Amino acid sequence: MENEILKAMQAGEPMKAGDIATAAGIEKDAVTKAIKKLVSEEKVFSPKRCFYQIKK
Repeated sequence: MENEILKAMQAGEPMKAGDIATAAGIEKDAVTKAIKKLVSEEKVFSPKRCFYQIKK
């Protein structure tokens, strides 16, 4: 699931969890949990509240 989320985020623009869920075809709650894990692994960061972006 994390790979699908990262693929959905590859556009480079910050995205909300709901937008990522729609793009990846995954439920928003599952995306939210996965994003927390990706943030802790430093693969994703939050440039502003409620938005997420892949770390380069």
